[in-house]
Amino acid sequence: MIAAAHHISVSHLHRVFQEQQRGETVASWIRRQRLEGARRDLADPALRTTPIHTIAARWGLPRASDFTRAHRRAYGMSPMEYRLRARLERE
Repeated sequence: MIAAAHHISVSHLHRVFQEQQRGETVASWIRRQRLEGARRDLADPALRTTPIHTIAARWGLPRASDFTRAHRRAYGMSPMEYRLRARLERE
């Protein structure tokens, strides 16, 4: 989809992306953007009543277990722990 939108081949997209992103793949960059977006939403006081799985799904991470595992791997804590910590830091 991304390559087609820019009228380039998939292989060219990957080659250009790896050159520009210091070896990071397109998929890992997208995953990182999704995790960072979900993390911002988890810390947002306006979304404190929004279920964690709803936030994850909004960012393209529909399986709660996969989201929790990826969040823990990226940030060293579960989404719930992060949300609690962010709330405590605001108080």
